[in-house]
Amino acid sequence: MSIDLILSGLQQGLILAIIAFGIMIPFRFLDFADLTADGAYPLGGAVCAVALSSGMSSATAIPLAMICAGIVGVCTALIYLKLRVNSMLAGIILSTMAYSVNLRIMGKPNVALFDCPGLFSASVECNILLIVMVLATCMIPFAVFLRTDFGLRFRAVGLNQNLAKLQGISIEKYTIFGLFLAGALFGLAGSLMVQIQNYMDIGIGIGILIHGLASLMIGEAIVGNATLNRQLAAPLLGALVYQQMQGIALSLGLAPSDLKFFTGSIALLVIFLKKKEKNT
Repeated sequence: MSIDLILSGLQQGLILAIIAFGIMIPFRFLDFADLTADGAYPLGGAVCAVALSSGMSSATAIPLAMICAGIVGVCTALIYLKLRVNSMLAGIILSTMAYSVNLRIMGKPNVALFDCPGLFSASVECNILLIVMVLATCMIPFAVFLRTDFGLRFRAVGLNQNLAKLQGISIEKYTIFGLFLAGALFGLAGSLMVQIQNYMDIGIGIGILIHGLASLMIGEAIVGNATLNRQLAAPLLGALVYQQMQGIALSLGLAPSDLKFFTGSIALLVIFLKKKEKNT
């Protein structure tokens, strides 16, 4: 592979790590099957694109996109908690609704940002450094939070809800908080991606959940998830490895249209290997 392809893969991998990090929060810390990534990710991109095209700065557009995407996560949590709808069904419903919301926000299927001042420059190396800083700004405070009393209660919700209730821990409060945080991360990733691409397309989020899950599973297969540090490292490492695997596949002649099949195959392979490891 050429150095440009490697750097481009690293740039994409770091954004994918933010998505995988967001997926890890409900799946691993709350034991909640959250499927809203396919809706919250493009919503963040749509809000950011419209905000930038209307003259807002990136410093304003990105937090706005994160808040809007986080609200999608809160809605999923409320549907699950208040209406007693299955968590996966709640995520599917919200992602479907978000598609129409995105179209309404954008007013058309795509928005060009070539003439709008964005966060990124023409230098891929500078962009990578910037994304690393954004990722560190997300991960380090969250790692510190998980070691506080509040964070320990948050982790207890996913480990044993019955025990958490006996300890007086509010399941609803922590579930809503966790899904808002996950949605905000999806929105952050979407807002960064549209600025790198310089355009927003309504189909940007299709299949993003499986990419994030595949990254998370690859990372856990490499480093495991027995300790908190390994749990936090898995999304980052898995996303970088997964993105480079896609780059290698493309350089060997795989058609871009086959990447989704390739992604699903990787996810199934990791699941098979983990099951085989448990049975031995």
